[in-house]
Amino acid sequence: MPAAASPLTAAYARLAEAFPGLSVTVLDPSGRLPRGGGWTDGAGLAAGGAELDAYLARDEAQVLRDYGRRARPDVVASFGLHRYAWPACLLFTVPWFLLRRVPRLPATEVAHHRAAGRMAVRPVSFACLPEDPAAALPGAVVVADEEALRAEVRAAVAEHLEPVLAAFGPRMRRRGRALWGMATDEVVEGLWYVAHLLGRPEEARAVRELELLLPGATRPYVGSAAFRVLTGPDGEPLPTRSRASCCMFYTVRPQDTCATCPRTCDSDRVAKLAAGAAA
Repeated sequence: MPAAASPLTAAYARLAEAFPGLSVTVLDPSGRLPRGGGWTDGAGLAAGGAELDAYLARDEAQVLRDYGRRARPDVVASFGLHRYAWPACLLFTVPWFLLRRVPRLPATEVAHHRAAGRMAVRPVSFACLPEDPAAALPGAVVVADEEALRAEVRAAVAEHLEPVLAAFGPRMRRRGRALWGMATDEVVEGLWYVAHLLGRPEEARAVRELELLLPGATRPYVGSAAFRVLTGPDGEPLPTRSRASCCMFYTVRPQDTCATCPRTCDSDRVAKLAAGAAA
């Protein structure tokens, strides 16, 4: 997979440096996405056939291996969607956050090697601001201001995820609002996590940026970024958020709900967050 010189490369390189579990290769527009050998492309998942079956079979086997029990098929599908959508959303949010550049990457232009933590992308175009030096490059779509660029993020993520959600939805027994609630959570929590790895100032900036990106009433997304701060046992601030969806992990390990789960009450959140901070 020869990498292309791209206005997105620096952002993906910084992502890989902060989070070695994910590396992104930008291909030349004429390059071919990798296939076979563990690679799955977004178009194959969106088709909802054998490629999606094989993808979910890995999730089913992983649950059995890690937890010693089988998960319901809809729960397996929920896990599988998360394992694709979380890194896929970073393809858009990380270059926006770091460089103010937003790629257009339909599902047909992305391949994912889950076991290796790799993605290959073939951008159709990218949006940027007028003052960006990349504005003169081929494929640049110049937008007026920051709000217009935020609209590009929302549109580009939705374009990519819509066919994927349509394929996963019947297997998850979820539709419409429930699926887009999950997509909202992937957008927010992926960038929030990566920004945390980049350092406290970047984490704080990511919270502000995500609140502007998803203030609520930005369809098809559900709700807002939903950040809030709880108070710890020693009076310390404990940042959290309220997820718009549930990943269904409680059906496998009821005692291990996450601190942002809508099923977790604030007292339990405080205990989990305080323990995490102490660790």
